[in-house]
Amino acid sequence: MDLVNVLHMNAGNRECSYANSSILQRNLMLKSRNVLEESIKNYSTHQGFSKCFKLADLGCSCGPNTYLFVSNIVKIVHAVCQKNNFKTPDEFQVFLNDLPTNDFNTLFKMAPSFNLELENRECMEKNVNCFISGVAGSFFTRLFPSKSLHFVHSSSSVHWLSQVPDNLLDYNNGNIHMANLSPRRVCQAYLTQFTKDFTTFLCMRSEEIIPNGRMVLTLPGRSSADHTIKDGCFMFRLLAKSLLDMSAEGLFYEEDITSFNLPFYTPCTDELEAIIESESSFSIDRFETFEVKWDMREEDEIMKSGESSGKFIARTIRAVTESLVASHFGSTYMDQIFERCAMLVTEHLSRPKPENLFNIVISLIKK
Repeated sequence: MDLVNVLHMNAGNRECSYANSSILQRNLMLKSRNVLEESIKNYSTHQGFSKCFKLADLGCSCGPNTYLFVSNIVKIVHAVCQKNNFKTPDEFQVFLNDLPTNDFNTLFKMAPSFNLELENRECMEKNVNCFISGVAGSFFTRLFPSKSLHFVHSSSSVHWLSQVPDNLLDYNNGNIHMANLSPRRVCQAYLTQFTKDFTTFLCMRSEEIIPNGRMVLTLPGRSSADHTIKDGCFMFRLLAKSLLDMSAEGLFYEEDITSFNLPFYTPCTDELEAIIESESSFSIDRFETFEVKWDMREEDEIMKSGESSGKFIARTIRAVTESLVASHFGSTYMDQIFERCAMLVTEHLSRPKPENLFNIVISLIKK
């Protein structure tokens, strides 16, 4: 599977688009805001801000979440400068990066309203000049000139792999990712691919970020090295169950499922720390973990929408995985696949104490 030309979050403004189905990712960004704020404070204390503060959001996708990050950065920098009597940057240069298949059109259409919001923000002591541009390409390659960035951010992105791990065919039958019944060699193949990819990611960024520059990453992970635990990516096992049920009904061939595996890895903290230490370009400033519910909406919001958690979460899964599922199985059965997934999620959440989603947020300093 050529992921660079296939993988993208659902485009446009339909119900299951990423722009309308990424509340979970938005809340993960909000949960990691304290680390983001502390990272900016520490950066300014050591060297202050340049006249033009240059930052990049890697795996930015499309929709309002992207501009939430930019808005947070501008507000945090402004607050830090006011508190410490620093000079506020005259300009912010923001690079929004994702794969070429990303819906950059939707992203750019939001830029004028975002800039107008900045201009009208009363808390700012002066107008903010924020220059936004898109950078299409894989973050496993070089994207920016040497030592050109002050700050790099990525949320819910660096767990994606550059490719499906090798040698999974015939070994991961009935699964589309790591599962409690996956053989050890499958889990090792995923870890090997993630180690290679994340090492490359760090190496590329080490060339692009200035010395003492910062990088904040938020990604789904596992609370234990044990791959059989359910907090890593259990919701995707329910997607696999939907596919298997349809295969049993003759809608798919069994080999179609055997040959399909999702290209992402949810590391445990020890794995992540070991890779960072081994690559050695960055030091760890802060390393935190937190858990969230599958459905992070408030109870009154759920009641008001009239939408069950099963449907809401299945829509979230669809916004993220549909490009991959459709490229492998065809687009004919997409509605049916995710309707079944919604029912399975509803059933799972009705059980006592369903597991939460485990996440990692890490702040790194370029040596």
